[in-house]
Amino acid sequence: MLTKIVLTGARGNLGHELRGPLAAMCRELVSTDIRQAPAELLPNETYVQADVAKMDEIAPLIEGAEMVVHFGAIVDEKPFEDLLGPNFVGAYNIWEAAFRHGARRVVYASSIHAVGLCETNRGIDTDEPHRPDTFYGLAKCFAEDMGRMYWEKRGLESVCLRIMSCTPEPQNVRALGTWLSYRDMVQLTVRAVEAATVGFTVAYGVSNNSRAPVSNHKVGFLGYKPQDNAEDWAAQLFAKATPFDPQNLAHTRLGGPFASVTLGESGVAGIQAMTAGKKV
Repeated sequence: MLTKIVLTGARGNLGHELRGPLAAMCRELVSTDIRQAPAELLPNETYVQADVAKMDEIAPLIEGAEMVVHFGAIVDEKPFEDLLGPNFVGAYNIWEAAFRHGARRVVYASSIHAVGLCETNRGIDTDEPHRPDTFYGLAKCFAEDMGRMYWEKRGLESVCLRIMSCTPEPQNVRALGTWLSYRDMVQLTVRAVEAATVGFTVAYGVSNNSRAPVSNHKVGFLGYKPQDNAEDWAAQLFAKATPFDPQNLAHTRLGGPFASVTLGESGVAGIQAMTAGKKV
């Protein structure tokens, strides 16, 4: 059992799902978010409201931690200036504080948007070079590159999870390939924490979908074996889908609507439109 894990973004949808499983892996879980504390805490959980963009707020929380699970960030495309603090500076603060306090590993919620302009049907794996689709995706590339540098220069391990479409159920036809169930997201994060050694590792956060457009075959050492398959929802999702447009980047690139939006404009809004069966 680990002594201490720090979880950022603990009040987000994914952070909420991780609190219990991570608490079961350690003697002390320190959860943090920019939002106020939840109504109830787990027996071994401490909550501290903090801004990851402020080193003086986040660094003291990491003292004594073996693992930092960093899920705290803005989770949509925004103007660069809006993302600079929480997504760029925040990531630096996490890695630097983890190094200063002697943590063993950072497990980071990266995103498919780090390679969002890659063609969906090309079948990429975890060695694919960065091709960000937005400033949001660029922040993920920055953090991944920093994770590699901190491993190679300072010996701090990282697992960067390129999370795809993580929702309770697949929401649209795109998600037939990109869906990540909450159950599989938790399993992947737990595997990233408990693996004996990882160095610097990238893994795709995707369920066992028949149409998955990416491959984790090079990171089998993590032991991640997803259980869920979006194909179970295929008939109902195709029934409400708009016609496929081969000239539309939202339909042909891994980033979906993030690949087609103007830089600085919401990609989540495009995903919501796709889910509602509207033309994107």
